[in-house]
Amino acid sequence: MEPLSNKRKVLVQKPLNFWERIYLPAIAKGLSITMSHFFRKPVTIQYPEQKREFSENFRGMHSLKRDEEGRERCTACGLCALSCPAEAISMIAAERKKGEENLYREEKYAAVYEINMLRCIFCGLCEEACPKEAIYLDGDIVPAEYLRKDFIYGKDKLVEAPLNQ
Repeated sequence: MEPLSNKRKVLVQKPLNFWERIYLPAIAKGLSITMSHFFRKPVTIQYPEQKREFSENFRGMHSLKRDEEGRERCTACGLCALSCPAEAISMIAAERKKGEENLYREEKYAAVYEINMLRCIFCGLCEEACPKEAIYLDGDIVPAEYLRKDFIYGKDKLVEAPLNQ
């Protein structure tokens, strides 16, 4: 076998012809490509005024749902927090007072429910783990913020509005 160094191919540079030396055809071709892009439909969306259409399986911002009577569905079982691979969900459970037990079906509720949107990877495992179908990823795009603390969403941002409002 021959060594590889003997099999190298030597490239010979051919001389440029007249049209290649003056570069005018190349410049004209580049300008024609640029001009063709001017008359195409723009692909950008002017975000605040226009909204993008998303597919049915788009996972947007989280929302905590209410039942038919306007009560929160979350019973603070903690399965959503356990199933979250990014550990973005934290909650504190509390028990209802003596007078409230008749108004609500469950004796426990989430006194504090927070999702750190900087950690969330929008995998949807919290949605699948919830036995009460209380949490869904059906919201809009998570808005941009300037401070880290503004990305921690509490119940004030997550719970949907009651139906009678």
